[in-house]
Amino acid sequence: MKTYCIAAAALLASAPAFAQMDSVTAFNTDNEKGLIESIAKIEKKTDAFNLYFNMHGNFKADWNGSHFNEGKFQMQQFRIEAKGRIAPWVSYRYRQRVNKGDDPKGYRDNLWNSIDLAEIMLNFGKWDIALGKQCAAYGGIEFDLNPIEIYQYSDMVDYMTNFMSGVTVGYNFTGRQQLQFQILNAYNTTSRAMYGDYEKSKLPMVYTLNWNGNFSDVYKTRWSASVMSETKGAQMYYFALGNDFKISDKVGAYFDWMYSREGVDRKGIMTSIVGGTDPLKNTAKAEYMSFILHFNYRFLPDWNIFCKLMYENEGIYKTHKAQYDGEERDIRAGKYRTALGYIGGVEYYPFKDRNLHFYATYIGRDYLYTAKAKSFGMENYTTNCLQIGFIWQMPVF
Repeated sequence: MKTYCIAAAALLASAPAFAQMDSVTAFNTDNEKGLIESIAKIEKKTDAFNLYFNMHGNFKADWNGSHFNEGKFQMQQFRIEAKGRIAPWVSYRYRQRVNKGDDPKGYRDNLWNSIDLAEIMLNFGKWDIALGKQCAAYGGIEFDLNPIEIYQYSDMVDYMTNFMSGVTVGYNFTGRQQLQFQILNAYNTTSRAMYGDYEKSKLPMVYTLNWNGNFSDVYKTRWSASVMSETKGAQMYYFALGNDFKISDKVGAYFDWMYSREGVDRKGIMTSIVGGTDPLKNTAKAEYMSFILHFNYRFLPDWNIFCKLMYENEGIYKTHKAQYDGEERDIRAGKYRTALGYIGGVEYYPFKDRNLHFYATYIGRDYLYTAKAKSFGMENYTTNCLQIGFIWQMPVF
């Protein structure tokens, strides 16, 4: 693996906060004054309504190997978020991605797919209940972060469906130990659009058991096990172990492990390798494994540097026959691709009382195919990216 994590970007200097149900993917801006409050000198006396603009803008330059592709200014992420607590036991959260492209109304939950969150949360002592469209309670530290904080996801997370409608029940054994059970729609579109020409499941749901642990703020866990009904007779099994470490006041790290075993290829990566030029069905028996290791060092109060490494294996767990360009072929079990990722950068925080920060980052990816994949015409390739930009969850009110 290439090891040059070179100048430019970072996540927030401190490790992610322990995730309770009403703070999943929350950005740490609770102590930052809203712009209306600061400009109009209006004292905010209620937590019933909080409005944020989640922004991640940059100049981005991409190239493959030595071939330069393009450079452009873009708003990589822009989301509007509102949340609040209207009673000691009732809170709500809404978040929508404004710059999402083609966005048909959700097939199953009747919500636009650009809406990440539209949920209410109920608290009854040690019990929490979330109802509505919400983030899947999958494990992993990086998966739980606000999307504007991420410069490049791993393939595992990039191709996952993260926001679906359903219900979550959580039990807080203590203020530091929480167990969640969640049932969500398995997808937001049709079965045919998701998997191809298979007989659909009559109850396409995903069931997740999640443990969030906090051990003296030094070590935090976000572990989960999930089973999903994909199509009739086919299930996906997904496991994730997220581990966050506070090494010192200046140094933090997290390590995520994720594994997905899919009766029908949900992510589509293996289908793109072995599925032919115009497949009627996603390939079967796909599996994915991902490792993410992230370090950050706040070497000065205003400056943070970080490095992230990603290692992923993608393949087939059971040999089977499938159509490929009109011919039946054996899709042999084994590894088909290894994806390597290496990211590094620097981040500058000009204000002590605001989360606005500027960054520069390098993102490199290597995609290495095995002989099995090369028999389907695949070839190794490399991508590179430089970004200079800003990240801000702007508290409006």
